[in-house]
Amino acid sequence: MPKELELKPNFHASGKLPMGAYEPGDEFYECLLDAHEGLSEEQSQTFNARLILVLANHIGDLSVLKQAIAVSRDDLLNSKT
Repeated sequence: MPKELELKPNFHASGKLPMGAYEPGDEFYECLLDAHEGLSEEQSQTFNARLILVLANHIGDLSVLKQAIAVSRDDLLNSKT
C-alpha cells in the first residue's frame, strides 16, 4: 500500500516536547538558513540539491517522493508571486 505525503506540520525533535506548535519547524528553518550562510549562489543551489537527494534517500518511498515533487511544482506554478 503506497504511503501518503504528509502535508500537515510534522516537525518534532526526538525526546523533546516543543514549547509551541511550530518550534521544531522554526529551528529547522533557522538551521537551514545558517547552512547557506557564506555560500555563493551556485554553492547554495548545489547544497539544496544535495540536501534534497539525502532526504529523498532517507524517505526512500518513490510514491511519496513523486507526490512531493508534484505538490511542490503545482504550488510553484499556481503561486501569485
